[in-house]
Amino acid sequence: MTDKMNGRVALAEALFRIGSLRFGKFTLASGRVSAYYLDLRVVPSDPQAYELAIAAYLAMVKEMGEQNFDVIAGVATAGIAISSPLAYLLKKPMVYVRSERKGHGLGKLVEGAVTPGWRALVVDDLITDGGSKAAAVENLRRAGCSVDDVVVLVDRLEGGKVSLANAGVKLHSFTDIKDLVETLYAQKKVTKGDYESVLRQMGAR
Repeated sequence: MTDKMNGRVALAEALFRIGSLRFGKFTLASGRVSAYYLDLRVVPSDPQAYELAIAAYLAMVKEMGEQNFDVIAGVATAGIAISSPLAYLLKKPMVYVRSERKGHGLGKLVEGAVTPGWRALVVDDLITDGGSKAAAVENLRRAGCSVDDVVVLVDRLEGGKVSLANAGVKLHSFTDIKDLVETLYAQKKVTKGDYESVLRQMGAR
């Protein structure tokens, strides 16, 4: 097994252990109904899972070439818990992008000291249809940054990659929901019914 494959297995096991993956009927932020819910906001609450996650992001950025980015931009709110340690470890500036303007203060969508011309790397926990990531990219571009890449821990494989490609952005994910659930199913940690419900959700069946 490669280091990345080992990392994916370790991450899948950690996410299962902390109860990050749940099955049932859930309404996502986009309004879509899902047969499962992947709650990555609980990851920072578990030091081992958090360490695995940050190591995964760090490996992706190193592979992409950290010299190709001037600033790490987290997507509020889940992305901030990732962009903060990542920027610290890479010794890069960090900003974060709001989903909507505050009703007070400066009313900015991009928080932080932005320098026009910066090459920004957008960071978030997962991607579904790509809507919030595309909005973050647009807001960063309006603030004067150039954006060509988005990194997430998990791709739900529901159109996010195509959505970002249409905005001229490349998606990088450490793993995806199919790989994650296949790993857990092989270890008999999820049922066949739950495994198949994920495949149906992503359109594989």
